[in-house]
Parts: sequence; C-alpha cells; structure tokens
Amino acid sequence: MGSARHVAPGVSALRARQNARVRDARPRSGRFARVVTSAAVRARAHAQAAVQTTPLTKADLVEYLRSGSKPKSEWRIGTEHEKFGYQKSNLRPMEYDAHVLLEALVRRFDWQPMMEGDDIIGAKLDGQSVTLEPGGQFELSGAPLINLHQTCAEVHSHLYQVKTVAKEIDVSFLGLGFQPKWSVADTPVMPKGRYKIMKAYMPKRGKRGLDMMFRTCTIQVNLDFADEEDMVRKFRTSLALQPVATALFANSPFVDGKPSGMKSLRSNVWEDTDPDRTGSLTWVYEDGFGFERYTEYVMNVPMYFVYRDGVYHDVTGESFVDFMEGKLPQFPGVHATLDDWEQHLSTCFPEVRLKRYMEMRGADGGPWGNICALPAVWVGLLYDETALSDAEKLVADWTPEEKEYLRHAVTKDALQTPFRDGTVQDVAIEMVKIAKEGLRRRGANEENFVDGLMEIATTGKTSSDLLLEAYENEWGEDIDKVFKKLSY
Repeated sequence: MGSARHVAPGVSALRARQNARVRDARPRSGRFARVVTSAAVRARAHAQAAVQTTPLTKADLVEYLRSGSKPKSEWRIGTEHEKFGYQKSNLRPMEYDAHVLLEALVRRFDWQPMMEGDDIIGAKLDGQSVTLEPGGQFELSGAPLINLHQTCAEVHSHLYQVKTVAKEIDVSFLGLGFQPKWSVADTPVMPKGRYKIMKAYMPKRGKRGLDMMFRTCTIQVNLDFADEEDMVRKFRTSLALQPVATALFANSPFVDGKPSGMKSLRSNVWEDTDPDRTGSLTWVYEDGFGFERYTEYVMNVPMYFVYRDGVYHDVTGESFVDFMEGKLPQFPGVHATLDDWEQHLSTCFPEVRLKRYMEMRGADGGPWGNICALPAVWVGLLYDETALSDAEKLVADWTPEEKEYLRHAVTKDALQTPFRDGTVQDVAIEMVKIAKEGLRRRGANEENFVDGLMEIATTGKTSSDLLLEAYENEWGEDIDKVFKKLSY
C-alpha cells in the first residue's frame, strides 16, 4: 500500500551502484504489484529482472530509508483508502467482476492498466493507483499532493469515476472498517499471486490473519520527514498517538451480522494476525532508534515471497538476510535487490510504518469526510513545528505500559477508554486542538477539515457508537441497513 512517490536522488545513486554490479538481465513478463512505491521502479521492474552479483549490505538498506529525507518545501501528503465493493442485488461481496470496473476506468477515464499475467489487478493515472485488495476491497492510493484541498479533490474525483462505472454492473461501495455481514468463506479471492501465498501462511501465525486480509478496510496517510532526527520525532509521537486516532475513527462495530463487542474490530484483529510483523514496537522509544534500527527490525522479519519473471514465489518463513547473502534455499546464489527490499518493507504491518516516507495506519475505513479528516489531523500534528512539539509534550510522560494498554483497550471502548484520571476522549480533544492550530499556521485554510473530528471528540460519540445506537433502535437489529447508511 503506498502512494506513488518520486525516486529520491539517494535512491537513484543506490540503484546506479546496484546496476553496476548486475551481471545479467532478462525480459520480465507481468508487472510489479502496487507495493512498489515508485512508478519509475515499476516500469523498470516490468522491463527487466536484474541478477545481483554482489550482496547488498545493511548500509545500502539504511541508505535507502535515509534517501527519503527532503526539505520541508518538498513535503507532500499521500492519502490511501479502501472500501468494500458489494453487489446491490444481494449485498454480497463483489466478485472478480471488479475487473470490469478497472477496465471501465481505463476505457472511459484514461487510466493505465496494471496487469498480473492476463488479469487486470489495478490501474494508474497521474501518480494515483487503484487496486484490488485480497477480498475485493477497492483501494485508491493517492498521488503525493501539496495540501488537503488537493487531497479531497482527488478523493471526490475518484469516487465520482468509480460510482459512475459501478452503476453499470449494479455494484456499490461501503465505508466501514470491517465487513459487517459476510464471512471469509463468503469472500472471493482476488487473482493476485501474493494473496494466494499469504492466505496459506497467515493461519500459521495467528487466528485473525484471514480476517485482516479479507474483511478489513482502512484509511491511511503517507507523510515525509526532513532527516533522521525529524523522522524519529514524528515516528515516536505518531506511534504513541495511534490509539487515539483509532478511537476517533472507530467505525467497525459489527461482525457476522451483529455487534462484535468492539468499536474498532479492524484494529483488534491485528492483535492476533502475525507477531513477527505487527505489535507495539516498544524499542522505538529507546536510545539509538533511527534508520539503522528500523532496518534491522525489517531485515529480521520472515519473508513472504520473491517476485521474479512475473511470478510470486513462495518463500514464507525464510530469512531476508539469507536472501541478501545468496543463501535462500529456493533461489541459491541469487542475491536480493533494492526492489526486493521495497517489497519486503511493505510486508511489515506496524501502526506506523517507515519506507522512504512514514505511513499512519491506525484508522478504520469510513465515509468521505473521514478520508479527508485522517490526513488532516496528522498533517496538522506533524507538519508544523509548534504542533509537533506540543504533541510530543502531550505524550512525553506516558509509560510503556500505558501505551500498550491504550493500543489494546481502545479497540473495545474507543473514546470512552479509561485513561489516568479521565478517558481517551480528553486526550483526543487536546490532540485535535493541537492539529487544528498546526493546520491554521500552515496558512492554507485547511483547519476546517478537522471540525468533524472535534465534534466526535467533544461529544465522545464515534461512528461506531452511532451505528450501534441505530442498530439497536431504528434499524431493528437489521444489519442490512448499514449498507444504505454508509454507502458512498
């Protein structure tokens, strides 16, 4: 999952050094999946498969992350959101008929197809991409944009185009964080090789991995950093505040046609998905955290796959370090490339994820307003120096135990989660205030994008709270009513 980003000069230099060590190249069929963050990289990967003859070093991988550093004038906002496609006639999940939607975007709105073998699995245009997630969730990965007005315009244009073509096949889209009615068994699998590998592997590592793959939707924003020090400050602050964002955006209270007992079931599912690649990353707050420490973390996460010649090869559980050294049993003598490192980075799932930018991953999928509000709150907190300093002070004395408690507790009680002498609602009010002031100081008239969040924070009623009230009262416990309530 990643908004398209330009290739930084540091990455270009790294790739030049890597290409100087290439002994052979051969045509590659197929196309890199959207997890590769650069359109230029995807095009190059489509054209050739490089055989690395000299192993990459840890220093190369650290430099890859460091190369994302850029001056504040070049900071951008990349927003992603997923939504559940469903058939209006019976409310069942959208089948691979979703390819009709993609083909229509290509035909009618000039998007470029993204293929895997003979299957269209996405489309791209002007730095944006639309893709199919494992269970047919439809995702927009937005272009890196300058301000939130552009972000909301992008979302509006996307929804207009998708709804226009969806009408032709009687499909609509639902803005929730967790599939409210249908089981994993009811959900079709999209035709991507990586999903077949992950579906087989996930149950070996946790009980909820398939729920994560097939029954969740999220909104996230990708943001930049100036240098290592700036990255560390933003990473620590945003990681501590992710549970508060989870509470504010809680929008997944149902499962299998009834209340789940959780207000953010989507977030709760991550607790039993795969301990190797999820969790609270407590070491982020220790002395010495930076690009190297994060690199070491990812290097030690077991692999899922190797992508070669248009095919995803199952190497689940294998060591990326072994791959770097040419010791992967399935690919003896083959050394990992920077493209492989890009792929591997995206198979880790912490609530804040580092690539050549930072991903804020703590929010449930939701309605149109939430898609604009999520980037707004994080831009307000992290892109203004005074706001970042105020946010750091807000969480400065939180203990490791409190941070871990919040991460688990908000999935059940959201803003009403007890915390110290009050509730998470108290923290949320302060967090949104800081963000609003940060947006005001940006001077782009963006502060209104968090007004809806302030209403949620001050009333203490999240989307999940309102949905549960509706389910118990005006809906008469009929879960089908949620499809009408939250369809785009």
